[in-house]
Amino acid sequence: MSSPLIELRDIEKHFGAVIALAGVSLSVHPGECHCLLGDNGAGKSTFIKTMSGVHSPSKGKILMDGNEINFASTRNAIEAGIATVYQDLAMIPLMSVTRNFWMGREPTKRVGPLKFIDFDKANQVTMDEMAKMGIRLREPDQAVGTLSGGERQTVAIARAVYFGAKVLILDEPTSALGVRQTSNVLATIDKVRKKGIGVVFISHNVRHAMAVGDRFTVLNRGQTLGTANRGEISPEELQELMAGGQELAELEGSLGGTV
Repeated sequence: MSSPLIELRDIEKHFGAVIALAGVSLSVHPGECHCLLGDNGAGKSTFIKTMSGVHSPSKGKILMDGNEINFASTRNAIEAGIATVYQDLAMIPLMSVTRNFWMGREPTKRVGPLKFIDFDKANQVTMDEMAKMGIRLREPDQAVGTLSGGERQTVAIARAVYFGAKVLILDEPTSALGVRQTSNVLATIDKVRKKGIGVVFISHNVRHAMAVGDRFTVLNRGQTLGTANRGEISPEELQELMAGGQELAELEGSLGGTV
């Protein structure tokens, strides 16, 4: 396997006396979809915020291309090629797909001493990039709020890819989607992976993770329970790790087998 695009080693994150992460390690290789699984409160959000520059780790190392790096801000992480698509997507529903795609980074053109947004280029690039992801827009001026949830996810993913993401972090991208929209988003993730971009797919849905994942890391109470390659672990085993199978077994025993 190629060298990791990014590697996090023994990451700890403390908030005062609260230990949110207690030694989590994860690596992402080019063209890999690495699924980070865990129930609510497992530490997934804290981990990806540390990975994307929102938080600085209390202990541990972050390496990119083998070199240790410290992100002072999310801007530093973005400049290094770490892009995050959060559940809320950071989009403005009444604005056009084009304006949401560029979000302040619109191409410009000069007319004499004046500089204007080059809407022709912006619209064309938006249409082309969305088409590459399998979405055929009626027109680039279409309000992003008229798109389905899966299509809005694709806008955010296409935006990150176009602006140079090397590692794409997807925070629960399928959590609020129907079956067809979920299928479309998973197909988009597959297209991104084939471009050589590393994908970190955050989810608590084992079926969705198994559909696209190459490796699977399970978090529980801020600790890594293990990492498995595709084919090395069954969906049932993953689900049990996420749900705390041992804890459920103990509870079942104490309640006389009624759980």
